[in-house]
Amino acid sequence: MNFRSVAELVEIAEMEGLKISEVMVRQEMEVMNRSREEIWQEMGRNLDVMGQAIEKGLSQEERSSSGLSGGDAKRIQKYKETAPILLSGETVLEAVASATAVSEVNAAMGIIVATPTAGACGILPGTIHTTAKKFQLDRDAMIAGLFVSGAIGYCIANNACISGATGGCQAEVGSATAMAAAAVVEMAGGTPSQAAEAVAIALKNMLGLVCDPIAGLVEAPCVKRNAMGAAIAMVAADLALAGVKSIIPTDEVISAMYKIGQEMPVSLRETALGGLAATPTGRALERQIFHNTKES
Repeated sequence: MNFRSVAELVEIAEMEGLKISEVMVRQEMEVMNRSREEIWQEMGRNLDVMGQAIEKGLSQEERSSSGLSGGDAKRIQKYKETAPILLSGETVLEAVASATAVSEVNAAMGIIVATPTAGACGILPGTIHTTAKKFQLDRDAMIAGLFVSGAIGYCIANNACISGATGGCQAEVGSATAMAAAAVVEMAGGTPSQAAEAVAIALKNMLGLVCDPIAGLVEAPCVKRNAMGAAIAMVAADLALAGVKSIIPTDEVISAMYKIGQEMPVSLRETALGGLAATPTGRALERQIFHNTKES
C-alpha cells in the first residue's frame, strides 16, 4: 500500500478500487501502527481547529500586532453577501473569504493547522469547508478530503519541498493549492486520476512564485496569496472534473517546482531581501514595524 509518487498513489487507488483518501488512511495505519479510529479521530481534531479558525476570522477582525494584516476576511464576506453581482461567483468567494480568515488568525498568533505550513494554512480549510457546504457533505467527507490532501502533500514533500526558505512560495502556497485541489476533486465525486490532474493544473500555475515576506513576517503578501491559492484550487478542481488534463504529468510538475526553487536566488526564498519586501514601501514598513517594536 506504500507509495512515494502521485503516479504510484493513483495506480494503487485504481488497482484496488479505492479512493485516494482510503489509500492514505491505510498507509498511515501501517506506518504509524495505529488503528483506523485513532487516525480518523486525530484528523478530525485537525478539522475542528480549521473550522474554529474560519469562524474566528470571519466573526471578528483578526489584526496582527504589526498592522500589516487584518479585517480583509470580513470585508470579503460582506462583499459576497451584499454585492448584486459576483464576478468570480459565490462558491469561489466563500473559499477565498474562509482562507483569508484562517491566514489572518495565523498572523494574529491564533491557533491554526499548518497545511503544509503556517504560511499556507488558509487554503485547505477554505476549500474543504466551502466544498462541504456546496455539496452538503458530512464531517466524514471533510476528514476524507484532508487525507487526500495529506497524500498529495506527502508526495510533494518526499520528492520536492514545502518550505518557502527552500523552494519559494511555490513550495508553500503552491503545494497547499495542489493539495486542496485534489481534496476538492474527491469530495466532488471525482476519480483518483482527476485528482492527480487537479494537482498538476494547480501547481503549474504557481511555478516560480517567490517568497518575499514584507519585514520577514508571514503576513504580506502571504494572506492574499492564501486567498488566491484557494481560488486557484477550486478552479483547478473544476477543470479536472471537466476532463481537462495536464500535458506534463503530475510528478514531473512537482519535480519542475523543486528545480525552479533550487534555481531561485536566496533573496527570493523567505529572506525578505528581494521581491515585494525590497520595494520602497516594503522597506519603509519594515523600519516602521521594528522601530515601534523596539520602542515598546
